[in-house]
Amino acid sequence: MPAQLQAAREGQTLVLTLRNPELRNAIDPVMYAAGIEALNVAESSTEVRSVVITGADGMFCSGGNLLHLQATRQADPQVQAQGIEGLHSWIETIRAFPKPVIAAVEGAAAGAGFSLALACDLVVAARNAVFVMAYSNVALSPDGGASWSLAQALPRQLATEILMCGDRIAAERLHALGVVNRVAEPGSALATALALADQLNARAPNVLSSIKELVTEAPHKTLSTHLASERDHFVKNLHHANAGAGIAAFLEKRTPRYE
Repeated sequence: MPAQLQAAREGQTLVLTLRNPELRNAIDPVMYAAGIEALNVAESSTEVRSVVITGADGMFCSGGNLLHLQATRQADPQVQAQGIEGLHSWIETIRAFPKPVIAAVEGAAAGAGFSLALACDLVVAARNAVFVMAYSNVALSPDGGASWSLAQALPRQLATEILMCGDRIAAERLHALGVVNRVAEPGSALATALALADQLNARAPNVLSSIKELVTEAPHKTLSTHLASERDHFVKNLHHANAGAGIAAFLEKRTPRYE
């Protein structure tokens, strides 16, 4: 069976499943392109309010295809550069996507698979899942935004340890470090992620989009500039129909319904 990215709907959540059984769900340029296309379609769909990315058959993603990388060493360096650009376009699409994206991790998230999970807004991992920045183990440096994501999330020394040592890291440790949001029982990461998605789906989509944008931009702005952005988002959302519905529902002690 060729590698593919399968898309399915679970209520208001789009589930994207990495499937590459022969290579433990290793990802490739075809899957990058499919991921970008799926998110572009989902962005304009009012029926999709969140996305979950997971892996088939109890494995999240083993990263890149090492046999392909070995063969690519004989080609012009630009060939591999173009392949990495495809991955990076997918990572940037996830980060810029205005709806929540949740990684549901079973088994291993290795190399680019770990990078992909880190690109998501939230991470749910099975208790026995393992994460490994495998690049240095095969004399490679990271891609997929791994060094950026870890440097944003962790102190410099921890990010450096994870990237340089290439050790297997338990989901429990990443949960303690704040990189994993929820730890689930083995086999239930997807169900837990879908429950989390349902919780988010019940909230105002315009507000979640604002929060994602503000959190993404915060590290790159001064406090005064960021406060101005918060002001503008707040005013915009206050005058959105969802704020009227939310405030009225709160005052009337009933559950709001957002558009």
